[in-house]
Amino acid sequence: MSDRYQQLVNTPIGKIVSKQIGLPSPVKLERYERGQPVINGPVLVGAAPGGRLASAIATVLKAIEAEVHTPMLEDVRTAAADAGLEAKVFNADAAPDEQTFKALVFDATGIADSAQLHELWAFFGPTIRRVRGSGRVIVLGTPPGDCKSPRQATAQRALEGFVRSVAKEVRKGATAQLIYVGNKAEPQIESTLRFYLSPKSAYVSGQVVSIGATALNADRIDWELPLSGKFALVTGASRGIGRSIAKVLARDGAHVIGLDVPALESELEATIGELGGSTIVLDITDDDAPARIASYLLENHGGVDVVVHNAGVTRDKTLGRMDASRWDSVLAINLTAQERINEELLTREAIRENGRIVCVSSMSGIAGNAGQTNYATSKAGVIGMIESTAPQFGKQGLTINAVAPGFIETQMTAAMPIATREAGRRMNSLAQGGLPVDVAETIAWFASPATGGVNGNVVRVCGQSLVGA
Repeated sequence: MSDRYQQLVNTPIGKIVSKQIGLPSPVKLERYERGQPVINGPVLVGAAPGGRLASAIATVLKAIEAEVHTPMLEDVRTAAADAGLEAKVFNADAAPDEQTFKALVFDATGIADSAQLHELWAFFGPTIRRVRGSGRVIVLGTPPGDCKSPRQATAQRALEGFVRSVAKEVRKGATAQLIYVGNKAEPQIESTLRFYLSPKSAYVSGQVVSIGATALNADRIDWELPLSGKFALVTGASRGIGRSIAKVLARDGAHVIGLDVPALESELEATIGELGGSTIVLDITDDDAPARIASYLLENHGGVDVVVHNAGVTRDKTLGRMDASRWDSVLAINLTAQERINEELLTREAIRENGRIVCVSSMSGIAGNAGQTNYATSKAGVIGMIESTAPQFGKQGLTINAVAPGFIETQMTAAMPIATREAGRRMNSLAQGGLPVDVAETIAWFASPATGGVNGNVVRVCGQSLVGA
C-alpha cells in the first residue's frame, strides 16, 4: 500500500507546508538494488586514541572500494595505508560547507573512561551535519562484558545512549548503529559493517549488535551470492514478509525450501516455484511436524544450512475477552512450534556446521500492545529463546538470532483503521513504515556464512521505533 502522506510532503508545496507547521517529513529511503556498490559516497573514518579496530575497518573499506577520508589521526592513516587505501585528509575547520559524507565511521574502542567520551564530541560535533541523505553513522566499541575495568565498561556502555540519540537527530533517511566487537573478534566485522553501511539496512536504526570471536571463518565469500550452495528453510513463506524472505535468500544464492499450511499450498507453490525452490506443506503445530520436517530435509537435501522461523499469527482480543483457543493457538504457532522444530533438527543433526537459525519476533514482544497479550507473550518468548539458547548453539558451531519488526507495510497493516495505521507509520525516527524487504535483508545478513560472530542478537527492524526502543 502506498504512503500518500509521504508522497504529499515530498512535493514542492508539501515540503514548504510540512516544514512551516512542523509535520513529519519522511524521505524515500535508498534500498539495495543488485549490482550497486555497498556504499555510494565518501566515508569519513575516525578513532579515539588507543583503538584496536582501525586496521579491520580499513580492510573492509578497501574491500568495498570506498572513498575514504580521515582527520589527521596517525593510527587511522597508518591503518589505511597498510590496507592499500589512499585516504584523503579532512580538516573540519577548513572544509567547505558542501563537503559531505555518505558515512561516518568511528572506532571508540580506545575510550577507557568517562572523561574520554569527549572523543565522541570531538569527531562528530564538527561532522554530524555533513551526513548525506540516507547516510550512515556507525560507532564501533568493546562489549562492556569484555572490558578490563569498571570505568572502561561504564564508558563503553555510554555509547548506546549516544548512538540512539544521534539516530534521532540525523534525519533525511540517515541511520546510526553501534557495533560491539569482542576481543579477538576483529576478523569477524566485515559482514556486519557491510550490512550497516549498505542500503540493505535502510529501515534499521538505533540498534546495538555484538560480534564475538568464532573459530568458524567463511573463506572466499562471494558477496553477491553469499548463500550459494546453501539450503534455507523458510516457514510461512507463501505471502507477505515470508515471501520477501524467500526471494532475498534466493537472490543471495540459496535453494529455498518454503513451508506453509495446506490452505495456502497454491500460493506457496507459486512463490517458491518462481525461485526454483522446494516446498513442504504442513501445519507446524501438528504433533509429527518437527519429525516430518527433519526427515524431508535430511532425505532430500542432506540437511539444511539456514532455518528461518517466520510463520506466525495474531488472534487479537483484550485479555478479559480472550478465549483459551485464541491464547493457545498463538503461543503454539509463534513460539512452541519453533522450539519443537529446533530441538528435532538439533537432535537429528539436520543443521549443518556453521548453520543459522533466524527467528521473527516483534516490537510487540518488546513494548507490549493492548489487545495482543497472547501475541506479545509469544514474541517476547522468542527473544527469551534466542538469549537462552545462543550459548549452547555457539558451542555447536551454529548461531541463533532474531529480527523484531515494527510497522511493516503488509496486507495486515493496510487493513488497519487509518488513524492507527498513520500512527504506526510516523512513530519512528524515519517517520514511515518499513517494507517486507527490510526484514528480509536483515535476515539475509544473519543467514550469511560470514556472520558467524553474531550470535544471540535481536535487531529491531522498526526505523527506530519511538515506543519501547
